[in-house]
Amino acid sequence: MNLGVIGQAAGLFAVTNIDDILVLALFFAQGAGQHNATRRIVLGQYLGFMGILAVAVAAAFGATFLPEAAIPYLGLLPLVLGLKAAWQAWESHRDAGEDDEAEADEGGPGPLEVAAVTFANGGDNIGVYVPVFATAGVGGMSVYAVVFLVLVAVWCFAGKFFATRPVIARLLARWGHILLPLVLIGIGLLILIEGGAFGLGSAA
Repeated sequence: MNLGVIGQAAGLFAVTNIDDILVLALFFAQGAGQHNATRRIVLGQYLGFMGILAVAVAAAFGATFLPEAAIPYLGLLPLVLGLKAAWQAWESHRDAGEDDEAEADEGGPGPLEVAAVTFANGGDNIGVYVPVFATAGVGGMSVYAVVFLVLVAVWCFAGKFFATRPVIARLLARWGHILLPLVLIGIGLLILIEGGAFGLGSAA
């Protein structure tokens, strides 16, 4: 493998996924102490990112599954999930103590929820990856894909690391149920507005 390509791939991944560490930390905090929560979050992160890779690779080969005009509307996914999380937090506060056992059984966020947020938040990633993949060729594209998938694991580790630091863990334990929906709603609105969906902003 060309070390230069590996370095470029690592840098590209870091730049386009830096915000995912915060979202992952919130997911890990939400699933703290829950059975198999880590496995579900990691699985969801991989599912979502592999979806991003699949679309980017297909687009690089000319088989565009998602029209460019449709990408901003991916913001609806984290927006809806954020509203759902806000509703669940409100219900949990209203019915404090009544659903503790049910919540323990649910085990925090599910893989499809994590995957949906990851994929929706990757709309910009797709736009960046497509021209890079198209010029890298099959060999270079394979290197990018391998490096990206390895770094997904690193990102998951980093998210869990931050979520389990004593000070951060206490902060997320106290405010995570509020921060998670706010972050998801914010991501959703940012994607919609920056992409000009529903006439909310001027698409670049």
